[in-house]
Amino acid sequence: MMGITHATSGAAAWIAVTSTMPVLGLGVYPLDPVGVLAGTAVAAGAALLPDADHHSATISHSVPVLGRLAARTIGTISGGHRQGAHSAVAVVVIMVLAWALTLIRVPVEGAGTIAIGAGVGTAVLTCFGLKARDFAKSWFAAWVAGAAVGAAIVVFAPEQVAWFPLAVTLGFVVHLLGDYLTTGGVPSVLWPQVIRPPERFRETPVVNRMWLASGHVSLPLLGDTGSFRETLLGAALGLYCLANFGYECLRMMGFAPLVGG
Repeated sequence: MMGITHATSGAAAWIAVTSTMPVLGLGVYPLDPVGVLAGTAVAAGAALLPDADHHSATISHSVPVLGRLAARTIGTISGGHRQGAHSAVAVVVIMVLAWALTLIRVPVEGAGTIAIGAGVGTAVLTCFGLKARDFAKSWFAAWVAGAAVGAAIVVFAPEQVAWFPLAVTLGFVVHLLGDYLTTGGVPSVLWPQVIRPPERFRETPVVNRMWLASGHVSLPLLGDTGSFRETLLGAALGLYCLANFGYECLRMMGFAPLVGG
């Protein structure tokens, strides 16, 4: 799945879980508009994290030299693209790291305790999400916007950081689900143990598309990465995000009843 689709799907998943927009929002973990909007940016960025194992992924271009070096290092440690960084183990690691960031707090005289860890995490992931969606035309602009969102959250709405680990984990998991729907698939839940299909299954129609010779599993409803079906899905999710973004902005201004009917 392409980076732009990953970012869009991460944002859409967060909106579905937290927004209370009639019909289009599940409201499983309802938040105020600030939490929905800021979390959308974080989940979009987090949905790009698994591809940090690929040298040409969006994240690898985020910082000159260091971005590519980090991507190559992660790819080497995880065993290559769509290996460890796309596994259930990685989900647990990311969840723990995101939670640990919320524990990094700095006391500031006159302002109380600032959740600097969650603020930095929000800034970085917002930057990734904005750039992947081309809302920022340059990495400099993306970093500036990300820093502004991160700072605004920890300074003006410090109580919002409670949702940070959930947004990161949700975005990460949605990335894996997206890749699962493509022909390349993802590692099985037993990674790092690789279970390859027996020889007879490799020649069995349908089964050989769902249990690949590499040991990956797949439900290739979207076909190859970048397919027309993926593009259509990305467009639909983009419209969904746009509708909910507008709703949350109206809710922030006190006009939600006009939308809810």
